[in-house]
Amino acid sequence: MSVGIDEISFYTSGQYLDLKTLAEHQGIDSNKYYDGIGQEKMAMAAVDEDVVTLAANAALPIVERVGRDSIAAVLFATETGIDQSKAAGVYVHRLLELNSNCRVVELKQACYSATAAIQMACALVARQPARPILVIASDVARYDLDSPGEATQGCGAVAMLISANPRVLAIDPEVGNHTEDVMDFWRPNYRTNALVDGKYSTKIYLKSLKRSWENFREQSSVDYADIDYFCYHLPFGKMAQKAHSQLARVNKSGQTAEQLEQQIEPTLQYNRLIGNSYTASMYIGLCSLLENSSENLAGKRVGLFSYGSGCVAEFFTGQIQADYAEALNADRHQALLRERTELSYDEYIKLYHYPNPTDGGEHILAEQTQGAFRLAAICDHKREYVAR
Repeated sequence: MSVGIDEISFYTSGQYLDLKTLAEHQGIDSNKYYDGIGQEKMAMAAVDEDVVTLAANAALPIVERVGRDSIAAVLFATETGIDQSKAAGVYVHRLLELNSNCRVVELKQACYSATAAIQMACALVARQPARPILVIASDVARYDLDSPGEATQGCGAVAMLISANPRVLAIDPEVGNHTEDVMDFWRPNYRTNALVDGKYSTKIYLKSLKRSWENFREQSSVDYADIDYFCYHLPFGKMAQKAHSQLARVNKSGQTAEQLEQQIEPTLQYNRLIGNSYTASMYIGLCSLLENSSENLAGKRVGLFSYGSGCVAEFFTGQIQADYAEALNADRHQALLRERTELSYDEYIKLYHYPNPTDGGEHILAEQTQGAFRLAAICDHKREYVAR
């Protein structure tokens, strides 16, 4: 029996800032972003959107297909937590009207926790094959204005149904891990915006890739040459190219630059238009590969490298299934990206500075989102979510 991803669905905000607009305001060449970091646009969450609404919108098509009573658990991965105690997934559970016997838990370890959730879900499904698990990764990436990280903001959520005999990706049980206590990226409880040491974080990312790969090879018979495509955690698009070049050198692959690019380019297309989405970014990359590759991917093996600053990293593999294309949501995803609204720089700044109330008063939020769910109010320190 195989276990893995039976369906995958993502969602992002209906508005974005083109990095050309940011570059014009800063008085620099837009190629610094378009070519330098491999990003073109960054999604900006509306005032009535957060990780809960993004997650519920991502999961809705899956729940509508499989039924609200069939899901055994929701594993919600995020580093943009909205409460120190209550799991964000509990709000999603109500919005999606899931069965009361469905367990819910939130997981956190920077951008890695969605991978931990998938591995946990695979173990649960292996134990009870008739009970699929819903894994959701949802985040809003936010940095200080005029900081090096400003152009790598974004938001998005990915929902994945983990089941026995999956239609999309059968996940191999062997994994390679690396854990190391470092301070390359962090967000203290008293800060909304993350802090990052960019150059150091890139160095640790690449070190963790090498160590995870080495550990993977100790566990698995799958070699570098057995893998057709590679998905990497994407804080920005160029990171995948840095990572893949290093992995090829470690394995003395002898590939040309063009061959290396072919193994990652299809994974970058959606993220280039969305920006960073932390826990969701690698899995939006997987969506991009499945929906934008020019070839039939049936039977192809994918290598996936998940990195969470701080740090925990994992390398694992999976095989794309024969009828994967029938289980995709490509038309909906592409329409979502195509129909978004572009923000002016002034609109972006206004949205960036929109108040985040902490006084316990009654705050009714303007209706901006086009999604099925929204954050309607924050009153008496309670978040109030509704279906539109």
